Amino acid sequence: MTVADARRTVETVWRIESPRLIAGLARMARGDVGLAEELAQDALVAALEQWPDSGVPRNPGAWLMTIAKRRAVDQFRRNERYAEKLEEVGRDQFGEGVLPDFDAALDDHIEDDVLRLLFVACHPVLNTQARVALTLRMLGGLTTDEIARAFLVRESTIAQRIVRAKKALSAAKVPFEVPEGDERVARLSSVLEVIYLVFNEGYSATRGDDWMRPALCEEAMRLGRVLAGLMPGESEVHGLVALMELQASRAKARTGPNGEPVLLLDQDRSRWDRFLIQHGLAALTLSEHIAGGAYGPYSAQAAIAACHARARTAEETDWARISALYEGLGKLQPSPVIELNRGVAVAMAYGPSAGLEVVDAVAGDPALKEYHLLPSVRGDLLEKLGRFEEAEQEFRRAAEMTENSRERALLLDRASAVAR
Repeated sequence: MTVADARRTVETVWRIESPRLIAGLARMARGDVGLAEELAQDALVAALEQWPDSGVPRNPGAWLMTIAKRRAVDQFRRNERYAEKLEEVGRDQFGEGVLPDFDAALDDHIEDDVLRLLFVACHPVLNTQARVALTLRMLGGLTTDEIARAFLVRESTIAQRIVRAKKALSAAKVPFEVPEGDERVARLSSVLEVIYLVFNEGYSATRGDDWMRPALCEEAMRLGRVLAGLMPGESEVHGLVALMELQASRAKARTGPNGEPVLLLDQDRSRWDRFLIQHGLAALTLSEHIAGGAYGPYSAQAAIAACHARARTAEETDWARISALYEGLGKLQPSPVIELNRGVAVAMAYGPSAGLEVVDAVAGDPALKEYHLLPSVRGDLLEKLGRFEEAEQEFRRAAEMTENSRERALLLDRASAVAR
């Protein structure tokens, strides 16, 4: 095996196994996720050093776990601070003066540990950017460079966010546990928010030259499916999975031959991924069953996406139902963005004048001041009403506001088209 082959294999194994590895080690380190990652990284370095000569082990994940456990014992014995932790662990979990059985401690309840790690990484004590970065690092197995490239920021910026996040968790003494009761509801909301933020950045990139970044979508869907497996009784978890899979089903149809954006109503629906649609609809059905037919914010959005997925052509779309679903979503989660989306649905169901009335009712909201989709939607509705000069101005205003070059080009093209 060449060094390059070994490196690719190690990277693949790391991406798959690192969440379980770090999670198990974090429990042994009394919730110190920083130490847990250091130990896991030591195992990764060992693999990079040894596998080119020795070959890939039959069970590479177990190999990494074994190396990490040995490094953990070494560090706990060598370092006074870690030795004190080890004494506490031995006294609390295994009896006074007894060295912990690392094999049993790491292998038992490992999936529960992954869930604990996800709740810690998404803890509200961290700001949104830190939660996203730490989640992708700890549970996605992405390098700081990969995260930086995905979000078009400097690698040093991501590295600093992760370091500060670990320090903040340590300073706040965040327990390595899954919260219960009312706190569980609030904390789960934070976890779902982080996963969906990752997905959205991949689905509609806020900046840069690419309309989509599929790797982020795939990572968010993977995290969502992991969470659904760990919390099968939570309807909104399945609702989020449904929403992401139904939206991702359109990915191949969302760009043209040269990477240019293709809007929903213009997409070739034969290119939609039927497999993802089936999975998404199944997840939505499960969410509805668990909730007794009621919708939460994510399942409501999934129900909207399902209306599009079920329509064989754009003309068959049930816009009246979509409008009603947005109205219900707005009651669950009041937001001018939701009202803006409802305005689009109302326009499709009942005419552009009705839609523009809804949109103009929220146009003055401060939250939409820098939101480029407001003038984009207004431009579309004004064009349909034959108010072409106003539509051109709105499209150009939207183009100035967006930081995505593909979207800017689309908006300028629309401005030029209505000016003719």
